[in-house]
Amino acid sequence: MSETSIRNHHESLTVEASAETLYDLVSDITRTGEWSPVCTSCWWDDDAEAGQVGAWFTGRNELPDRTWETRSTVVAAERGREFAWVVGGSYVRWGFTFAPAGTGTRITESWEFLSGGIAMFEEKFGDRADVEIADRTQQALHGIPETLAAIKQIAESSTGAGDRARS
Repeated sequence: MSETSIRNHHESLTVEASAETLYDLVSDITRTGEWSPVCTSCWWDDDAEAGQVGAWFTGRNELPDRTWETRSTVVAAERGREFAWVVGGSYVRWGFTFAPAGTGTRITESWEFLSGGIAMFEEKFGDRADVEIADRTQQALHGIPETLAAIKQIAESSTGAGDRARS
């Protein structure tokens, strides 16, 4: 199931792992390069704050035509329920939520282009802002199912995947 508009999108799938296992996986931002088609690596700005609401991290992104880094802040960190961050403090919100689903967990990845991001793109790109926003939107639409499939594969094939959700 997916819901799409010009500025937000989310998709879900069921993984045979507990919500806590999936949370621990995605909240370890140093592993992001294992599942993201664009973000090749991330690191905490301050290891002492890692994974907490308010913690900042840097991500390195790579596409065939460009490479760039972003800084993000964690805005939700509730183990087994939700992990989310906002790029640039006000540009784009990315996140994962978790819900019981049979013997596994339904993981949902969401993306929202925030008004601060729209304003930044308009200032940075001027007349090309709409084209750049559409490009980032397409990257999200294509990247989310790829990311979820990779997380599912990692979670279900890891030795910790025996930690299936229990009823």
